[in-house]
Amino acid sequence: MPLFSPLADPPAALPDVRRIAVLRANGVGDYVVAEPALAAIRSAYPDAEITLLGAAHHLALLEGRPSPIDRVVVVPPVAGVRVRTEEPDADEATVEAWAAEQRAHGYDLAIQLHGGGGNSNRLLLRLGARTTVGAATPDAPKPDRWVPYTAFQHDTVRWLEVAAAAGARLERLDPRVEVLQTDLDASRAVVPEDARRLVVVHPGATDPRRCYPEARLGRIARALADDGARVVVVGGPSEGDRVGRVAAGFGGDVETVVGGLTLPGLVGLLARADLVLGNDSGPRHLAAAVGTPTVAVFTYANLADVAPLTRAWHRVLVSWHGGCRVCGKRVLDGWCDHGASATHDVPEADVRAAALELWGTLPRD
Repeated sequence: MPLFSPLADPPAALPDVRRIAVLRANGVGDYVVAEPALAAIRSAYPDAEITLLGAAHHLALLEGRPSPIDRVVVVPPVAGVRVRTEEPDADEATVEAWAAEQRAHGYDLAIQLHGGGGNSNRLLLRLGARTTVGAATPDAPKPDRWVPYTAFQHDTVRWLEVAAAAGARLERLDPRVEVLQTDLDASRAVVPEDARRLVVVHPGATDPRRCYPEARLGRIARALADDGARVVVVGGPSEGDRVGRVAAGFGGDVETVVGGLTLPGLVGLLARADLVLGNDSGPRHLAAAVGTPTVAVFTYANLADVAPLTRAWHRVLVSWHGGCRVCGKRVLDGWCDHGASATHDVPEADVRAAALELWGTLPRD
């Protein structure tokens, strides 16, 4: 029955669980918002081996880092489950070979923290686990224990409900990622130390509709620089144009890093920052998880499911229309393929005011 909640007494942990698989094969930010659920599962099964069925970037993030995860197995690009890349979907033979390897590993418990289950539960059920747990929409295949997957629920709470169905208990809501000395060293090799307080601007996002106009971010960063901030604009290898538009909006010399940081180096830089400015993105989630204050612009859709749950050190600006800048199509109405901002209607003055207000509350050495 789908009657499990982290806010009520969950069922007892299952007996004799030695190996657990958790399906969460999407973005870095998606891992972060699910981390409290993963920590709860670890607490419920302290001696079990927990395998994250994830993506290649989870290996880069978690290898050598204390976390609830013991090992990462990369999921092939399964249709409806895959991370968004240019790689074609895996054929059935490839998926079955991968599933057979997982069955041979002998999972006692398999947990789906990936989505509504239309495709992810089908993959979960191929693992051969003794007990399966996950979320499910009305038309999705049902695991042994399941909770309803509905719209407009925060993902952190959603996955804690699934963890509760697996016998775990709520311990915390705030995601955490441990920072290693190697993270800090990798970041300093690219962005050396400076006596000034540091603002990191990240203008990108997996979905370009979530990207606030870059020139505005540059002007807001300039206002922070005028108040003594050292500004560093960062982006991945494909985000050079976005970084360049932020720099143009900044209107002067500004430090930029495009594709020069490893994922651990990015973690280190975000941990060193006093403030992170940008969009709803993986780096924003990582920044919050390492304890750095953030200011970010969200669409109305992502406000509900992944925005920070607290506001002491985070400021959230919201596009209530969330429509493409070119054609006006709203994000929940489907793709329009323009790749344009759907947060452009958030006034620049509002974002600047939020950034300066939070900046002004932060401790000064």
